[in-house]
Amino acid sequence: MFIDEARVYIKAGDGGDGCSSFYRDKYNRVGSPDGGPGGDGGDVVFLVDANVQTLLDFQYRQHHEAERGYHGSSTQKKGARGKDLVIKVPPGTLIKDSDTGLIIRDLVHIGDKVIVAKGGPGGRGNSRNHEATKGSAGQEKIILLELKLIADAGIIGYPNAGKSTLISKISSAHPKIANYPFTTKEPVLGVVRIHSEASMVVAEIPGLIEGAHEGRGLGDRFLRHIERTKILIHLVDISGFEGRDPVGDYKKLIFELKAYSKELAKKFQFIALNKIDNPGAEINIKKFRKAFPKKKVFPISALTGEGIKELLSAVYKKVKSLKVRS
Repeated sequence: MFIDEARVYIKAGDGGDGCSSFYRDKYNRVGSPDGGPGGDGGDVVFLVDANVQTLLDFQYRQHHEAERGYHGSSTQKKGARGKDLVIKVPPGTLIKDSDTGLIIRDLVHIGDKVIVAKGGPGGRGNSRNHEATKGSAGQEKIILLELKLIADAGIIGYPNAGKSTLISKISSAHPKIANYPFTTKEPVLGVVRIHSEASMVVAEIPGLIEGAHEGRGLGDRFLRHIERTKILIHLVDISGFEGRDPVGDYKKLIFELKAYSKELAKKFQFIALNKIDNPGAEINIKKFRKAFPKKKVFPISALTGEGIKELLSAVYKKVKSLKVRS
């Protein structure tokens, strides 16, 4: 199950109490204060881990608390600091404060980390002729986690355009494939091997429809997953299945991209005209090229594999050039 949103309660550890103690021996019957301070509470830290792929674990465990500091003791011994709580998240996790909506940190790369809640300071002991004090409470917050997939290329298009067939053809990913819309209900990642020493990560985004930027068909959730992709592969069903208009479909999805994010609409796009093995595709290809004479298109068949090699070669070349620039 792919989970890309979570709401969690976190609490840093409380500080340990300071000790109130007096040292006495046969020469010092009144006693001298020797209570040690309490240890600080542990922090709550979010860390990006390559082995974590989704936010699924947070659906089952929503409360997270770091260890409290240990109490001080006599002979001026300070209590041990509480252990930090390290919470592992996948690359591309956005951490927000639930109360304010502010972004605390955007964790993108493996090893990125951020302290989200600080542990409470330990209490003061009485060894310096002060009264011993209790430890302070650790910070507590409700945190919103949002996952945006990180991929080199994102495959977008209307439902039933052949996105699942394409990603299963070019990678080892095996999404559900059926001859009806909305078979894919969550993003799918696949590693595409170009040759023995070259590969790229491609994400299949569930089908987008009109009104996607407003959340229709969960479109706004799906669109955010292509914000981090370097390029887009716009898959168009050129067969005109069930009376669809390939030119109109392309225009409508371009509008949805612009309406959701101007930056997203600026991403470099490859246009793949899929299902060229179906009757009527040749006529629609000519219509599409006439409607967009300045755009380079790649006629392909995700089912038979025709034209896919040329498409992937061009996509990888562009991805490689963008990596060099960054």
